[in-house]
Amino acid sequence: MTEMGGPVADFRARRLWVVDALRMRLAAPASTTLNQRLYDALRDWIQSGELAAGSLLPSSRQLAGELRIGRNSVVTAIERLVAEGFVETRPGAGAFVSEWGARGGVEIDDSPTAMPTLSRRGTRVLAFGATLAARHTAFAPGVPALDRFPRERWQRLLRRHQQRAPVDWFDYQTQGGVPALREALCDYLRLSRSVRCHPDQILITQGAQQGFELIARLLADAGDSVWLEEPGYGGAQACFASAGLELQPVEVDAHGVNLDRVPAGAASPALIYVTPSHQYPSGVTLSLARRTALLETAKRLGAWIIEDDYDSEFRYASAPLASLQGLVASAPVIYVGTFSKVLYPGLRLGYLVLPEALVEPFRRANARLHREGQYPVQAALADFIAEGHFARHVATMRDCYRQRQACLREALAPAVRQGLVLSEGQAGMHLVAELESHALESVLVSRARAQGILLSPLSAFYLESPGRPGLVLGYAGATAAEIAAAGAWLAGAWLSASGRAATRAGGAT
Repeated sequence: MTEMGGPVADFRARRLWVVDALRMRLAAPASTTLNQRLYDALRDWIQSGELAAGSLLPSSRQLAGELRIGRNSVVTAIERLVAEGFVETRPGAGAFVSEWGARGGVEIDDSPTAMPTLSRRGTRVLAFGATLAARHTAFAPGVPALDRFPRERWQRLLRRHQQRAPVDWFDYQTQGGVPALREALCDYLRLSRSVRCHPDQILITQGAQQGFELIARLLADAGDSVWLEEPGYGGAQACFASAGLELQPVEVDAHGVNLDRVPAGAASPALIYVTPSHQYPSGVTLSLARRTALLETAKRLGAWIIEDDYDSEFRYASAPLASLQGLVASAPVIYVGTFSKVLYPGLRLGYLVLPEALVEPFRRANARLHREGQYPVQAALADFIAEGHFARHVATMRDCYRQRQACLREALAPAVRQGLVLSEGQAGMHLVAELESHALESVLVSRARAQGILLSPLSAFYLESPGRPGLVLGYAGATAAEIAAAGAWLAGAWLSASGRAATRAGGAT
């Protein structure tokens, strides 16, 4: 038989080229398997066009023989290419390169693609999280004393409920949370915070943020107005902004949020967000007269009040205050609580106390949008509360935070003697240092960053610029040694930046 020329000769040369090229690829050192390297090589050549659409590949028997590898490796690689559409087999004819890149005359553009930009809403949301990028434990607002949490006792409770969890807890849940936790919370809230509720009104969420999101989704539409404290909590600001609501800041003074300062012509709100027991970040308490006015305004305007009670357990001069929700019957208030501050943030458990008319729709929406979970963790928390560990931990942390606040005040005393003003600190987990100017605020934040310390500027908590200058100084999550060191640095930096360094050695004036 004579050798055929033309297309047949070219076809055979092509197959020989493939074999030779594969032989070199497989000979190179590599950590992957033979079939993976064979697959990678053939796919690369198909995608680059070196193996054109319609090309006949060497048979698996020929490839195995020429490359001296097991036929199973070849078959595995070819089968992957067939499954992904790069190769197609024709009975009795062999395996051919598919027209994967040009079907219907459409060419695949494999040039680098520019990443899409964030939406305006996404960009706006990220602006609220600027202080979350990094932090120093001495001054991180809202971080509890993780070193003092009773981890061994907690782990025992977790193990108990993980081992005994009923099989239905592994299924989708729509109960609104473990009944035992809702019952324990109900007893605790009625006694300690005068909340008017029964267990069915409590919905367990994955933190307060999820609660805010549910409220925004179910009780407001995009474009509706929400009134928020100014300055206020960035997490709530970000949540409502992401829901497409119009944020209307309302000034906070020494008596709390002042509804008399709502701008003339402001749209009526669908929601009013407040932290009445311990305003964040100023630390003031909403007066009784203001509470009454707030409830009356919400009823008149048909708005829901969101009461964020994030750290009311930590009061140092008096017992925890009664909730706004419990002040009058049938108040248009949704009470929001979290365990992030009182236990630890990674627990990711919070709760809503809902008016009865909202219980069923919120429970259904939560099950649809977020699903329920962590039932063994919820059951462990129920025992943690029922067995008295929660109350003892709160009492221990109250004493701990009182001492840590005193440590911070002592460290800042040289600056205080020269005029630095600190908030009263009768409650909570942070102090506010007032500053004379935004320039001084900027200088201190910049110098702290150079030292590896993150200071939270008070002006960043305002929706409307420029905001009042100052520093929000968390002390709960740091040891006494960390507080002393960071506080001493800040006192010296303030004395220097404010031009008072010359009188520092003179003590009190």
